Amino acid sequence: MVKRVSLWNAGCPVARALDVIGDWWSLLIIRDAVDGVRRFSEFQSGLGIARGVLATRLRDLTERGILETAPASDGTAYREYVLSEKGRGLFLVIVALRQWGKDNLYRPEELRSSLVDRQTGHPVARLKLHALDGRPLGWSDTRVDKMIEIYPKA
Repeated sequence: MVKRVSLWNAGCPVARALDVIGDWWSLLIIRDAVDGVRRFSEFQSGLGIARGVLATRLRDLTERGILETAPASDGTAYREYVLSEKGRGLFLVIVALRQWGKDNLYRPEELRSSLVDRQTGHPVARLKLHALDGRPLGWSDTRVDKMIEIYPKA
């Protein structure tokens, strides 16, 4: 088996994020938590994931501050998994993946789920990137400024 390489100390924020949430099970667990799934058994039945794999992913997401455990909302002795503030910050990532998937991975006649505004019942607007002055930005309108050495050489 190939040993997983950690990207935790990478200079790229995308690489560091993928170190935390980069496998498909973790993203699907986060997606389900955004949708209100809270219990181990609900994650397992909804995802069809093996118990051991789910337990490992839930532990990792909890240790990395994406999920928190809380007493069961129904007053039973169970613990539930809820998104932390850091985990809720992934909502836009999930929405971006959802919109990209809808645009690129379905035939026109194929049924798909839709994200809607709870208040109006209407589909949510497309995510768009904007400059600080409000101009819309596309991929060719941006660049990554690489890190510069912060600490002087000894």
